[in-house]
Amino acid sequence: MGISFNVPPYIGREQDYIMEVIKAHKICGDGEFTKKCNKWIEDKTGVTKALLTTACSTALDMAAILTEVGPGDEVILPSFTFVSTANAFVLRGATLVFVDIRPDTQNIDEKLIEDAITDRTKVIVPVHYAGVACEMDTIMEIAKRHNLLVVEDAAQGVMSEYKGRGLGSIGDYGCYSFHETKNYSMGEGGALLIKDEAKVDRAEIIREKGTDRSKFLKGVIDKYTWVDMGSSYLPSEMNAAYLWAQLEAADEINNNRLASWNAYYEQLKPLADAGRIELPVIPAECKHNAHMFYIKTKDIDERTALASYLKENGILAVFHYVPLHSAPAGSKFGRFHGEDKYTTNTFERLLRLPMYYELGLDNVGMICDKIKEFYAAR
Repeated sequence: MGISFNVPPYIGREQDYIMEVIKAHKICGDGEFTKKCNKWIEDKTGVTKALLTTACSTALDMAAILTEVGPGDEVILPSFTFVSTANAFVLRGATLVFVDIRPDTQNIDEKLIEDAITDRTKVIVPVHYAGVACEMDTIMEIAKRHNLLVVEDAAQGVMSEYKGRGLGSIGDYGCYSFHETKNYSMGEGGALLIKDEAKVDRAEIIREKGTDRSKFLKGVIDKYTWVDMGSSYLPSEMNAAYLWAQLEAADEINNNRLASWNAYYEQLKPLADAGRIELPVIPAECKHNAHMFYIKTKDIDERTALASYLKENGILAVFHYVPLHSAPAGSKFGRFHGEDKYTTNTFERLLRLPMYYELGLDNVGMICDKIKEFYAAR
């Protein structure tokens, strides 16, 4: 493949930092690099506490535990998301209530949430698709009025903002991903963002297998023991060292990706103006992080043909989530509330183009040229 869909970011200092960890004989979690990463997130977003985790999936698991959601409770979320968003609450025994997405941002339609609320609803889970914020003021107002908790799935949202606030810092809890497909990577990893200081102690216990080990390491207690439910949600210090090299260069990575994103938009805009494709929409109140560049084709047949044409020319473009409500587990663990007007339609039309750090404007130009060739021949 000439141009991959994704290449994990690499700055050049990652190996040096990993060697520091090895030489220090401290390769398990919560060493100096873990603490640096946590503090970077806290400083960037203003949350009370950030905790690196083994994945965004496990950050979501921790958030679900902290909400105390359980059997008989309902959780409102979009169907157009990765399965981890749903699994975290299924594992707690909750019922999923899927609602439709907006056709512009592919985010949960905030105007449909209130109608899906019942006396069993406990949590709303907005997913910030492609690093573009959901309409959080409306969502938080609904949550406040109905006494609901909000867990932001900001897996794709590191460095993105809504009205000047970092994604993941607006709801009660936020969850980041540092998977190799994300803007900043530690291979597998994530982070839980906590707004309420009163929830921090329990979060640290849950992350340490249900023990109060973190208090022991801080010298607060003279021994540690099992005090709550939990699991092994703490990543290796070597993963944190790899991530730290990229967080140090976060602005450089962000600006490089934005240059590619803007080049895509400018070069493909004539096709959009001619009504051949649709391009991403960034609301005025949102600052995005160029996590993803996608186009929407006329229908699934056109998308399939375009993806095949690009592949024949050495370019890998991919589609995204199969809507969760249409999957076997989706119907088993939840229901779709209202009309599926845009969720399935978006899945069938959306095509993600290559996007990664140092993709390069020449490659963007080549990809856009092939897309133009495809449409010129139709």
